[in-house]
Amino acid sequence: MAPSLHEHCRVILESGALEAKLAPAPGGTAQLDDDVADDTHGDAWSQLERPHRDPELAFAEGPDSLPRPGTLGEPQARAACLARFAHHELMTVELFAWALLRWPDLDPALRRAFAGILDEERLHCRLYLERLAAHGSSLGEHALSGYFWRQLPAIRDSPAGPAAFLAAMGLTLEQANLDFTLVYRDGFRTAGDEASAAVCQRVHDDEIRHVRVAAEWLRRLDPEGDDLARYQRSVPYPLGLARAKARRFDVGARRSAGLDETLIEAVRCARSSQELAHTTSDPRRPIGTG
Repeated sequence: MAPSLHEHCRVILESGALEAKLAPAPGGTAQLDDDVADDTHGDAWSQLERPHRDPELAFAEGPDSLPRPGTLGEPQARAACLARFAHHELMTVELFAWALLRWPDLDPALRRAFAGILDEERLHCRLYLERLAAHGSSLGEHALSGYFWRQLPAIRDSPAGPAAFLAAMGLTLEQANLDFTLVYRDGFRTAGDEASAAVCQRVHDDEIRHVRVAAEWLRRLDPEGDDLARYQRSVPYPLGLARAKARRFDVGARRSAGLDETLIEAVRCARSSQELAHTTSDPRRPIGTG
């Protein structure tokens, strides 16, 4: 009997050890049995607040700040950056596992797409961890922000259901990574760390496909209007347009992902409330999206 996708996802969320969370699916995700038993209904997972983790992987309070690219000449800054990126990938693995458990009645093709993305994010995490080890460090030595998991209540409670997950993960956090991966690829390269730069490029290339999956399935779930309109209907606050990018904005990657020009331009022009606060003292002006 083929292993169960349900069981694979439960291991990811219920195991505390990093190695268990990042273990490949037996036989690969393509070989997993996607049958869901009656007692595995997704409502049982709707109240989950966070995954089980061993103490060294516990979430830390505070901002999820990254070293600036210009500081990556310092080995400690490179290690801190690699740890942040590895942890982002680990949280993404966990959240895709949660989505597969929460919505067992998703279209089978979308479930297969989610399982494939989960496995690629697992590989990304391992690649960053290998580079972190090359710097003489490990994930448990760094403060691990739970920023991605802090978005779960808004996703979970959204009336948009799976569309909220697609908008939050694929079209916000992963879309932003289209920019961050290139910014830090160049930062690592300038610092002489070509191996870490190559990992960033690999992740960037895969993220284009992940963003495409999110855009295509959001169109199927919500066929009315353009990409911008359906994104705005689905994305759960406080996520929004301004959080779907970095300061360096890569139009080409977004076009390769199949995003339409309405969404690309809206993300490019979006300004965070912090940016607006620095440019106006007029309290009547809107604070912007995100």
